[in-house]
Amino acid sequence: MTSHPPKRKTNLMKTTSFNKLELKPVLQTALAELGYETPTPVQEKSIPILIKNQDLLAQAQTGTGKTAAFALPILSKINLKLKKPQALTLHEEKKKEF
Repeated sequence: MTSHPPKRKTNLMKTTSFNKLELKPVLQTALAELGYETPTPVQEKSIPILIKNQDLLAQAQTGTGKTAAFALPILSKINLKLKKPQALTLHEEKKKEF
């Protein structure tokens, strides 16, 4: 009789659509009109945290959707009737000199 190691559960992310991430309907519509159907992994993990006003530090490769991961929750919380600044973002500037 041969013994087999126990099957490991894979930690694959479920595919989520943007409309399940609690973004404002107007943003969901805009994303759909632009052809965005599913969030990237960094967006799927980040958006729910930021919607709850929790702090987040994320790191991902270039082109993985980090800017949208931070911008969409901010835009979702903006009150267009309130005519004053409501968000501040700080970005590291990467300057390459040759």
